[in-house]
Amino acid sequence: MEYKRFNAPGNTVTRNVEKFTAQTGNIYESVMIIAKRANQISAELKQELSKKLDDFSSVNDNLEETFENREQIEMSKYYERLPKASLLAVQEFTDGKIYYRKAESTK
Repeated sequence: MEYKRFNAPGNTVTRNVEKFTAQTGNIYESVMIIAKRANQISAELKQELSKKLDDFSSVNDNLEETFENREQIEMSKYYERLPKASLLAVQEFTDGKIYYRKAESTK
């Protein structure tokens, strides 16, 4: 997934709490939805980066080759510049792009 196309800020921004409670009616429920989505995004990014970095690894890597691989360095810098997973999740939540549902009670 291309996370660069989101308009999520790179830094922490003060948010209006009422916008979070408008969708769920409960601030804690909203925060949990955002936290679970942030974990999903973080796992996706980690898996994607690991897959791309595995292409660069070889059986007999030495220290000189590791430091001189420009493509690998540029790819790592790209992922470092992306907004944090929590900021992406907050942006998705405020834009209404997160699907969530309440678990039914089994009583």
